[in-house]
Amino acid sequence: MDAIFALTFPDGWKIGVVLGLLVVAIILFAIEAISVDLVTLLMLLALVGTKVLSVQEAFSGFGSEIIIILGSIFVLCGAVQETGLLETLGAKLVTFANRRENRLLLLLMLLVSSMSAFMNNTTVTAIFVGPVRGVARKADISPSRILLPMAFASILGGTCTLIGTSTNVAVSGFIMKEGLAPLGLFEMTPIGLIIIATGIAYLVFIGRRFLPDHRIEGLSESEAIRGYLSEIVVLPDSRLIGQHVLESDLTRMDFRVLKILRGKETFVPDPESIIRDGDILLVTGRAENLAKVKGSEGIQIMPDWKLGVEGMVQGQLNIAEALVTPQSNLVGRSLKETRYREQYDVIVLAIYRRDHPLREKIDSIKLKVGDLLLVRADKEHLASLQQRRELAVLAELPPSVFNKRKGLYAIGFFLAALLLGGFGLLPLPITLLGAAILTVLSGCISIEQAHRYINWRLLILIGGMTSFGIAIHQAHADEFLAHWIVTLLKPWGEITILAGFFVLTILLTQPMSNAAAALVVLPVALETARELGANERTFAIAIMLAASVSLIAPFEPSCILVYAPGKYRFRDFVKIGLPLTFILAVIILFFIPVFWPLHLIPGHGRP
Repeated sequence: MDAIFALTFPDGWKIGVVLGLLVVAIILFAIEAISVDLVTLLMLLALVGTKVLSVQEAFSGFGSEIIIILGSIFVLCGAVQETGLLETLGAKLVTFANRRENRLLLLLMLLVSSMSAFMNNTTVTAIFVGPVRGVARKADISPSRILLPMAFASILGGTCTLIGTSTNVAVSGFIMKEGLAPLGLFEMTPIGLIIIATGIAYLVFIGRRFLPDHRIEGLSESEAIRGYLSEIVVLPDSRLIGQHVLESDLTRMDFRVLKILRGKETFVPDPESIIRDGDILLVTGRAENLAKVKGSEGIQIMPDWKLGVEGMVQGQLNIAEALVTPQSNLVGRSLKETRYREQYDVIVLAIYRRDHPLREKIDSIKLKVGDLLLVRADKEHLASLQQRRELAVLAELPPSVFNKRKGLYAIGFFLAALLLGGFGLLPLPITLLGAAILTVLSGCISIEQAHRYINWRLLILIGGMTSFGIAIHQAHADEFLAHWIVTLLKPWGEITILAGFFVLTILLTQPMSNAAAALVVLPVALETARELGANERTFAIAIMLAASVSLIAPFEPSCILVYAPGKYRFRDFVKIGLPLTFILAVIILFFIPVFWPLHLIPGHGRP
C-alpha cells in the first residue's frame, strides 16, 4: 500500500502539509481564538515557507475579479443603506400588514428574500429588525413570531443570483481558476426560486407552529428601548401640517408626542389635535429615529434649527450617546445655564433619564449624574469631552438619514450594473465597479463611508482560501481524498457521493463561515467529479447551495441579529431550522441534476 501511495503521489509530504494545515484551519475557524483573516494569512505563509506554493501562487487569489465584484457590492449596498430608502420602504410595508400575523409574515419574507437576492443578507436583516419590532409592538404580536422567519428568508434569498451572497461569488471565482465557465448572474435563479418557495411555505404552514411567543413585556433594561426626550420643529413645507397628532407620520416612526408648544400656548395633544406650521413638538423616541429626523423634509430637531444652516455641515458632525459623569459641569444645571453649545461646540439633541419620564423643554431640565444625552459634535470635541470626563461617550450612531434622491441614484446605478452585466453587454466586475464609483462621485456615500462598508476580513478570507484551493490541487491532496471517497462510495452511486459532499458542507458551516466551508470542500468535490467522469459544475453548485441552506444553528450573522431582539433560545433554531434544512437538502439534490446534469452531453464539456 505504501509503495502504491508513493508511486501515485511522489510528493506525499506535501499532501500531509496541506491536509494538516486544513485541519488546523478548521479548528481555529471553529474556536475563533484568532481572527479568520489572520488564520488565512498564516496558512498562506506556511504554504510558501514549506514551498508548497510560490509567492505568486499564494497571493493570486487576491488579484481575481471576484475580489472586485465583492468589494463593489459592499460599497453599493452601503450606499443604499446610507440613504435610508429601503429602510423607509420596508417600514411602510410592515405597517401595511399591521395586526395580521400571517399577512405580515408572508409579505415580509417575500420582500426580504427578494432584496437579499441582490444585497448582503445581514444588511437586509439589519434594515428590518427595528421596523418589525415596532409593528409587532403596535399590533400586539410577539417579535419572536416574525424575526426568525425573516432572518431565514434573507439567507435563502441569497441563493437566487450570483451576487446574492459572498459564497456564490467565491465559488464562481474558484471554478474559473479550475478552467470552468464562471457562474451567470441568474444561472441559479430557477432553483433559488424553488428554495425560497419551499422555505416560505414551510415557515408559514409548518414552522410557524413551533415559533416561540416571547412577549415584549418584561424586557430587561439592556433590551429596552430608551425613550429620549427631544423637541421637533414643524417647518412650513412639512407633510405633518394638517395631520392628527396621534395618527401622524411621527407616530408611525414610533415617536410619542407629549406636548405641543404653539406660540405662548402649551398643551397635551388629544385625538382631535392637528399639527400646524411652526409647532414645537415635545416628543420621546429612539435614538436611531431621532437621527433620521435630521434628513426628513419639513421637520428639524430644535437645537439644529436654532443653529441654522451655517453650522449644519453634516459630513463633519457625528451623533453619539453620551453619559453625564459625576465630574461634569452639567450636573445640577440646565443646558441654558451652562451655555453648553457655545462653550464646548456640542449640540444636545435629546435627553434620557432612567425611571423618570421627562416632560419639560430640554434646555431647562436640571441634569443629573447618569442622564444620557444624544449629542452632535465632531470627533475632536467628542474626544476632548471624553478626556476631561465631562461626558462618557457610549456609542456613535450611524447617520441613517432618509435621502430619497440619493437613494434613487444608488439603486439606479446598482440596477444598471446588474442589467449590463447580467445580459453580457459588459463584464460584471466592470459594471459593478463603475456603479460603486458613481455612488461615491454622486455623493450617495462618502469615500470614508465606502471604506467602512467594505468587509476586508471576508475579502482576505476568500482570497486566501482560493489560493489554499490551489495548494490542495498543486499538492494532489484533492486527488488523494477523491480517490478514497470514490473507492468507498462508488458502489452506492454518484448521487450518494454528491449527497455526502452536501451533508459535509452543511456540517462545516456550523463552525466555519459559509464561504470558507464551501472553499474547503470544493477542491475535493471537483476532483471526485473528475474521477467519476461526472459534471464538475453540478458538484460545484451543490456545494455552493449546501453552504447557503444550513439553518440548523444561530451562527449565521442574520440569525445572530435577531437572536436577542426575539429573545430566542438555541433550541428554537434547531427545532425550526433542522427540519427545514433537511427538506431543502432533499429538494436541492432532486433538482440539481435537472438543471445541471450529472453527466455532460459529448461536445458540451469544459469551455
